[in-house]
Amino acid sequence: MSLADAPTFLFAFVLMLGVLIFVHELGHFLVAKLFDVHVLKFSLGFGPAIGFGRWRLAFRRGETEYVAAWFPLGGFVKMLGENPDEEETPAALADPGRAFNRKPVWQRLLILVAGPAMNLLLPVVIFVGVLAVGFPQRDAVVGAVETGSPAEAAGLQAGDRITSIDGAPVQRWNEIDDALRARPGEARVLEVERDGVLRRVELTPQPRSGLDLFGATTEVGWAGLGHARPAAVVVIGDAHSPAAGTGLKSGDQVVSVAGEPVEDWYQWAERYAAQPLGSVVALEIERRGAESEAEPAVLSIDVPAVGDVERFGVLPATVLIAQVTPDAPAARAGLQAGDLIVGVDGAAVGSFATFSELVRSGGGQPVEIEYSRAGSSYRATMKPELHEVDEVGIPEERYVIGIIARLSLAPGVMATERHLNPFDSVPIAVTQTADLTRTFLEGLRRIVTGQISRKQLAGPIGIAEIAHSAFERGWLSYIQTLVLISINLGVLNLLPIPVLDGGQALLVMIEGVKRSPVSLRTREIAQQIGVTVLVALMGLAFWNDLSRKWSGFIDWLRQSAGL
Repeated sequence: MSLADAPTFLFAFVLMLGVLIFVHELGHFLVAKLFDVHVLKFSLGFGPAIGFGRWRLAFRRGETEYVAAWFPLGGFVKMLGENPDEEETPAALADPGRAFNRKPVWQRLLILVAGPAMNLLLPVVIFVGVLAVGFPQRDAVVGAVETGSPAEAAGLQAGDRITSIDGAPVQRWNEIDDALRARPGEARVLEVERDGVLRRVELTPQPRSGLDLFGATTEVGWAGLGHARPAAVVVIGDAHSPAAGTGLKSGDQVVSVAGEPVEDWYQWAERYAAQPLGSVVALEIERRGAESEAEPAVLSIDVPAVGDVERFGVLPATVLIAQVTPDAPAARAGLQAGDLIVGVDGAAVGSFATFSELVRSGGGQPVEIEYSRAGSSYRATMKPELHEVDEVGIPEERYVIGIIARLSLAPGVMATERHLNPFDSVPIAVTQTADLTRTFLEGLRRIVTGQISRKQLAGPIGIAEIAHSAFERGWLSYIQTLVLISINLGVLNLLPIPVLDGGQALLVMIEGVKRSPVSLRTREIAQQIGVTVLVALMGLAFWNDLSRKWSGFIDWLRQSAGL
């Protein structure tokens, strides 16, 4: 992050944290007021109130003081009688019936769980709002069919709309992807719409090594279907083909044929094949130099019309290597920029997503890469290396071979999902929130059992980076991130750790069972245990944040010192 990014970095972080803390504390506050508990203070943040000179971001309304404090990592609602040492305060003596600890057990429990409940309710409200406005979803339309895949064998084509799987209606692409991956080797019946005609297609996803939602290796079903369309990026398949002598280069993207624009590979192939045999066809292409160049050069090239793109001698750039990392496994095995990867361990590869998943799910075992160079086929064996990738503030260890592929995808068909009727939107919102909550709980279980690295825990710095990254990607991504962190906050606060809401609720339930207050000594011990656990977790999260930045800090010091 540069100094110029600091204002948006802080704004994204403080806004997200402020909303989450406000909603959480508002839950405690509203339910406390509902049960006529004397609320002394409502604070966003800790420490003194934000202010300069005589001006302070604090005010009193009725019996409650409202404060926005300097340290934003939390907040609190202070209630009369919440702590035993407040029993003899003037306020407690004046109105003892309104003290928190004098309320029935069920009321105290509701007050305590109201904060986390609000964090779990917030995603439902957000989802209902987003559904009312409308948001883009990947439509259930096939964008690409990989060569040699079960989908190709079943006769599926780009542009087909899948309307149901085994009789269950589907509307979004993720429903198709999830259904086919979930049952490898099992025949599925798809209802497909093509040119206005419905047909039934039987498709059996091939069992393959893949990754689950948490990056763990598992067996998945591979159908060879993609939502994104292959872009019209060409690879010269044969050094002696008609294409080789025209000035075209592997990695060029065709943007028009005879003056007609093309949007993807299929459109380019169709328009080229429609040209009269023997004629000269004017192609407009975009050519990139370095992969990092923002604006490609636009060139015009005349090529002969010889029938179709196969006779012409070009292939789609499914996994075209744009750059090879020096001294990486791919470089040591002899792969070069311009090579086209077509297989991994004998399994066909028709997209970068398929290639990446096969390599990453191999557990670091040597892989045999089949690739094409100037029309000739080659094989090379290499051992992927484990590298830490940090894209949005949380590191992920991945097995890589050290290549950067040429981006060669065009967006698939999108549809706007919109539901104004709350009888439609609320059930969808509740289901989405429940699914995300289950996913978080499973991730938490895997962290506790060691199946997921503790490095996945993020502290304030990591959360700030996640918020900033989401903010830069757009409002929808920012809201999605807000929803995820809100669910995390709600679930974690329900854990039975003293100091957290769940731990306090546990003490109240014990009081209800034994029909007498928990002793002050017991409370102190519980508080000490809770603080210890919380400090340990926060320390681990802070350490993860700082360790991720340590190497960058060292590099900065070396550059500053001229080393």
